[in-house]
Parts: sequence; C-alpha cells; structure tokens
Amino acid sequence: LRFDPERAEAERQRVSDHRHFDIDEPSDTGHVVIHGLMDAADGHDLDEAVTRRAILLGKCGDDSSLDVRRSKAAAELARQDLSLDLLFADPDTGEVIATSPGRRVTLNIHVTDTTLTGDNPVARCEETGAPVSAAQVKEWLQAPRTTVIVRPVVDLADCIPVDSWEIPDRHRARVQLRDHTCRFPGCTVTATRCDLDHSVEHARGGPTCPCNLVPLCRRHHRAKTFSLWRYVTIKPSHYLWLSPNGRHVLVGPTGTKVLDTPRRIDPDDY
Repeated sequence: LRFDPERAEAERQRVSDHRHFDIDEPSDTGHVVIHGLMDAADGHDLDEAVTRRAILLGKCGDDSSLDVRRSKAAAELARQDLSLDLLFADPDTGEVIATSPGRRVTLNIHVTDTTLTGDNPVARCEETGAPVSAAQVKEWLQAPRTTVIVRPVVDLADCIPVDSWEIPDRHRARVQLRDHTCRFPGCTVTATRCDLDHSVEHARGGPTCPCNLVPLCRRHHRAKTFSLWRYVTIKPSHYLWLSPNGRHVLVGPTGTKVLDTPRRIDPDDY
C-alpha cells in the first residue's frame, strides 16, 4: 500500500470483482453450508447484526450455544427483510414515498496527516484490525444510503475518573481503542468482546478511569479473579503478569515477553 499504491489498488479492485455469497445444496440432514467473499465493512456489518440478535435470543431463553444462535439469527434477519417497505417513489410524480433503512455502522479509522495528503495512503480499520487503503475508506463513506457522522478525535490519553463502579461508554471506547485485544499473555480476543477489569479493585479505592481499566476476555478475567494469575499496570497498555508458577510476563503494544524463569510462590501472599 505504501510503496506501490497503484498496484495495491488494482489488486483490491481485482479481488472486489470476485465477491460472492453462495448457499450450497441442502445436505441429507437438512442443513446448508454458506460461504462467500465480501467487502470488509459489509462483513463487519453482518457480523455485528448477527451477534446482536444471537445475544438477544439468549436473553429470551434460547439455551443453544452462541454458534447455533448466530445461525438462527442470520435466518431471522433474512425473514425480517421480507417485511421491509421497499417503495421508493411515485412513478408519475417522482415524489419519494418511502425509503428502505440504510445501514448503520461505526468504523474507527486511524489515519495520519500523510494519509490525508496522499503521501502515505494507508489507514488502519479498528474493526477489521487490518491496514486499508484511503481509496477503500472513501468507498465505504460514499456507499448509497449511508449516513456519515464525523466524530471528534478520541484522545486515548484522556483520564477523567468517575465515582461509580459502572464504566461509561466513553471510557470503554478509549480502553478498547488503546489496547485492541485481551491483555492476558498471548490472548488475541478483540477488546470489544472483553470485560473491563479494574486493575486496582474499585472496592479498594481503584478509580473507574481508563488508566485503571484493562480489557480481559471472560475466561482470563475469571483466571485473574479465581486463580493465582495476577498483574499490575506499569502504565496504560503495559502490564506485568505473574503466573501461578512464578513467571513474570510483560504484555505491551509489541506483544508478550517472558522476563524470567519460573519460581515457586506462596499462595498465602495473595
């Protein structure tokens, strides 16, 4: 993207021409396999919609696994589409009668001043976790029936605590954009799917503030709470973990690094 943008854009256009969405023939068990190739933003929209509906099914009493509920949710989205009002305009007068709902998606795009000038046409999409070209970002913003809302730059260094244990959305967004994934050693679960843990417990005076909040997936949040795994925040985005066998592990923006050999620890110390 950076050193040969014309070739990168040509390759993106070539792959875009092969987008597809296919449903195989039903199997003997009455199931079908679905596969396809989509634009990254479209795929993100679909994944978000299916996940939200799957979670709602669970809250309504469906005790199936999340994967099964996601499958059911996709079918519900398809059936719901049949009830949409698809009238657009009066054929005689051209007056708009109704419009189908446009898509609504939030994409956090990280750019630099050189991206805007075209000297370095590379941006990074927070939701897909991958670099994208400035040309593709423009296509996403210009998609038909899409409303573009320009938001202020999120200051990841902002540190304004609140009194309550509950975490405000503005704090949650800052922590997710700052840390990207679960901060347990080696875990790659995206921060948007993680719990936010108070590094210093709120009951012990720890503030509800981005500098004291750490994304941990549910499994590793429980490990920290109910086992001998412990960590301290050196500074935001840099965490020093102590494993049950006494090994120190540093987790930071560049990855996970083991600092020393294991040693025996005394559970009474924790």
